Amino acid sequence: MIVMALSSLVAPGQDYEMRLCKRVEIKPGEFRMVETVERWKPSETAVIVCDMWDLHHCKNAVDRGGQMAPRMNELLKAARKRGSLIVHAPSSCMEFYQDHPARKRAMDAPKAGNVPQGINEWMSWIDEREEKVGYPIDHSDGGEDDEPAEHAEWAKALTGMGKNPRAPWTRQMGALEIDGEKDAITDDGTQNWNLLEERGVKNVILLGVHTNMCVLGRPFGLRQLAKNGKNVVLMRDLTDTMYNPKMKPQVSHFRGTDLIVEHIEKYVCPTVTSDQILGGAPYRFETDARKYIVFLIGEREYKTEETLPLFAEKYLSSDFRCTFVFADKKDGNKFPGIEAVKDADVLFVSVRRRTLPPEDLALIRRHVAEGKPVIGIRTASHAFSLRGKPAPKGYAGWEKWDAEVMGGNYTGHHGNKIQTKVSSLEGAGAFLAGGKPATFITSGSLYINTPLQKGAQPLFMGAAEGIERSEPVAWSYLRKDGGRSFYTSLGYVEDFEEPAFQALLVQGIKWSLAKGKAPAVGSK
Repeated sequence: MIVMALSSLVAPGQDYEMRLCKRVEIKPGEFRMVETVERWKPSETAVIVCDMWDLHHCKNAVDRGGQMAPRMNELLKAARKRGSLIVHAPSSCMEFYQDHPARKRAMDAPKAGNVPQGINEWMSWIDEREEKVGYPIDHSDGGEDDEPAEHAEWAKALTGMGKNPRAPWTRQMGALEIDGEKDAITDDGTQNWNLLEERGVKNVILLGVHTNMCVLGRPFGLRQLAKNGKNVVLMRDLTDTMYNPKMKPQVSHFRGTDLIVEHIEKYVCPTVTSDQILGGAPYRFETDARKYIVFLIGEREYKTEETLPLFAEKYLSSDFRCTFVFADKKDGNKFPGIEAVKDADVLFVSVRRRTLPPEDLALIRRHVAEGKPVIGIRTASHAFSLRGKPAPKGYAGWEKWDAEVMGGNYTGHHGNKIQTKVSSLEGAGAFLAGGKPATFITSGSLYINTPLQKGAQPLFMGAAEGIERSEPVAWSYLRKDGGRSFYTSLGYVEDFEEPAFQALLVQGIKWSLAKGKAPAVGSK
């Protein structure tokens, strides 16, 4: 209902503001997430629905498609209303639609003068670089993730319907509406290209299934369109893979999809999410049980827009879903996509002295008021504070954020050039790698936080050269609203290379999600 209300507020023809996520190689084998914002004219944009069949030989694939379809249909309606071409591409099902006006529209589109050579062919790799790297998941078994008994029953049921249990599809699923007066239906690369050229389409959004197979490889798929010059993107929250978690790298099905999405962002094209057109939050499968972390990143000193995505990919991605919301490059007080906080299980903050539009700050206040976990790193202690100064007109701050949410008492920091020795406290074993005491050096300035708020338990202390008093640099906090917060003033670029810091951050997140009253540091 919220999605429909939001989409109905958008005027026909209003430009899309798309946040494109791409992964750029900064050194061999290491990629940095980069988000760029582009404005697209709906009349120059098409949405292609790939292989959202009515049936499939994998029962779990059918179930996931059914879960995703209502959100996908809302997306198609919103894009259609704004003037974008919708192309339905249920491969091998054209006979079912032979008399449909949308099918005839595709067949009758005038032949373009620039039809690319090989556009009707399946494309296995976009170039030698992608082929050399290969897929991050092993789908050589076909990717079916049904349990054997369940799969046998499903095959029997399909046979009873008079279907071929290996290829039972005959049409697109009925939950996706087709507008005979505006849409097109084709699975042909040339027909699809003709449609795009006839309409002057420059931008193409691909959604549907299956990401690691048809979405990438079809004649109308990501590789063909990217290779031939279309500004193509994958809508990463409205797609699914064919992947069996019993195959390498033996991660969950949904993590397998994440890995394919990351592969696409590295080697093929950028990705976007449905909320960029519909509003609200990105789509989440009902059966994806992973906790959801939303990272709010807006600071210019410590490069956490680079370090945190790399950290999350390496240490969190198997157990959590992660979304990154970055401050707008033109107006650092705005965070496009902040609506994702509504659905967050954990809010991870790396922000420095920003004020937000009141409705955006209200999302954060609601998350806290509901007793949900909050993680803060480095400048998050003064995330929404302007040192007591009033917020600019149209924006709002949260001066007591540090005390109320982080459990801290930030009053400044010692010199930037003074090294700090960091040591774990006795009893902080749950936050340590292997439970072993940790000591390391950080080059980041030591924050002054003494005394902490009641309910905060120090975990690590920092002692700076020539400074008599040590300071807490990491602590857990039981908030008055009943929620849990974890904060560390560490987070300097080099800190992310320190195993003890990596373990501290991972365990801090896991601690924040635990239930019940937390034991004090030092207790068992």
